[in-house]
Amino acid sequence: MTADLTLLLPLTVLWPMLLAGLALLPGWGPRMVMFLPLGPLPALAAALFAPRDTPVALPGVLLDGGLELTATGAIFLGGAAVLWFWAGVYAADYLRRDSRPAAFALFWNLVLAGNLGVVIAADIVSFYVFFAQVSLLAYPLVIHDRKPASMRAGTVYLVLAVLGEVAILVGLMLASHGAGGAIGIEAVRAALALPSTHPAALGLLIAGFGIKAGLMPLHVWLPVAHPAAPVPASAVLSGAIVKAGIFGMVALLPLGTPAAVAGNLLTILGFSGLFLAALLAVGQAGAKSVLAYSTVSQMGLVMGVLGVALAAGSAPATVLPAVALFALHHGLAKGALFLGVGLAPLCGRGWRWGLMAVLAVLGLSLVGMPLLAGALVKSAMKDPAGALGATLIGLSALTTALAMARYLAVLPTAKPRRRPPLLMALPFLALAGAALWLPWLLYADVTGKSPLAADLASKLAEAWPLGLAVLLIAGAVAVGLKPPTLPEGDALGPVQRRAAALTAAARAALRAGSRSLRRSRPKPQIVIGEDLDRIEDIFREGAAAAILVLAITGAVVAASLI
Repeated sequence: MTADLTLLLPLTVLWPMLLAGLALLPGWGPRMVMFLPLGPLPALAAALFAPRDTPVALPGVLLDGGLELTATGAIFLGGAAVLWFWAGVYAADYLRRDSRPAAFALFWNLVLAGNLGVVIAADIVSFYVFFAQVSLLAYPLVIHDRKPASMRAGTVYLVLAVLGEVAILVGLMLASHGAGGAIGIEAVRAALALPSTHPAALGLLIAGFGIKAGLMPLHVWLPVAHPAAPVPASAVLSGAIVKAGIFGMVALLPLGTPAAVAGNLLTILGFSGLFLAALLAVGQAGAKSVLAYSTVSQMGLVMGVLGVALAAGSAPATVLPAVALFALHHGLAKGALFLGVGLAPLCGRGWRWGLMAVLAVLGLSLVGMPLLAGALVKSAMKDPAGALGATLIGLSALTTALAMARYLAVLPTAKPRRRPPLLMALPFLALAGAALWLPWLLYADVTGKSPLAADLASKLAEAWPLGLAVLLIAGAVAVGLKPPTLPEGDALGPVQRRAAALTAAARAALRAGSRSLRRSRPKPQIVIGEDLDRIEDIFREGAAAAILVLAITGAVVAASLI
């Protein structure tokens, strides 16, 4: 029976790949949007029933790699499967009139397979292939509507994704070399703690995973990519795909052995992002932009705690259960909040009040209001965070509350008589319920503690940052104070302006050089300036495809050399 259940692991990635293949068939492609909810069902079954810590060998596949589901991975896998399922139900109705349903279904299932494969990979070759799949093939989801803002967001996303993939690839190769050529994740993780392993390996992995997880200042892709994607794609981008970076750290950080430099740097960047990103969210004009920055903030909390544990040499068992629970709650809650953005224009009158009530409860849960699931998972995160980290997590309720209030304030409005479609309202309510209920259900089994053990009076006393946030919000409303308007991508704007200025200067210099050459050597008909303009246009139009091909080729070559 156990052997039969282990087959759920390869089926977890093969099934969505099969659905992606069907999307390529003539006549089937547009219909495959209706089958999006089927993709994560084997993963959900694996999370519930597949045996833990039982490797499944795949002879002849990716250097004889394999798959394995750990106890921590099961929580990540189950949370991702639930989110992808309900987002797929939502997408089936949301995309009824979409002009590119076949392309959406194709890349949705490919990214789903990569997202799930990252969690169950037992070796670094499989892990890297799945990670590259979820990173690079999410690009078509970001640019799905082909609008100028989406194309800009896609360019930023792809550049950062490729940089992250390069960092991870080099880090894994260095770590494998330190492990004597071994490719098993456990062996590579152990090698990262050895002094014989190249010191850059750990830093490269943190940087690569940090890009995917939105670690400041590597986060700039996230606030522009999430708002550009269709609503269901935004939900899985923030709720599940970002978690691939977190799971990479969970799987490969050498917890249990102190790494002071890397750990302290991750702690500083993580906790800085926890506060700075939430404050940037307050200045956003769009609800999806607010949620994107909120994701950067919440992932900063997770990476700050992992940094503390890495610096202190904390045992994995004291950290990973809390991280898994936090990721589960955040993924489901953030997915529901994104789906709420798509529902808001369809909810009039009483429907609007009901939607706002559910969204407010989800926001308060993310803030950490006592008796809600968010407070439960945050309390679990405070133990491995140390005294200072626990204080910062408590104080973050203030900035998170401000961000959630901004989200509610900028939600799109609807005509009074509009009512939401059932197939869009049901996934929203299901994810909201799962976010508020599953952490309570799993807490005792995951942490070994009772969820009711904490003293309620002390928890209420610790919630004073939330009370302060309420007073600040009420005061701002009373005096008509409005937050400043900040651009999406914050640091991205100055970088792009500088790059544009340098490009303009380079083009001017090339044109001047071409004119000089034409005057000095008139017979050879060389029109350098015009040719360079055309070449530049060709490169700009083909950059995305070129980068994608080079990244995949590099991954295959590197995999064959490890």
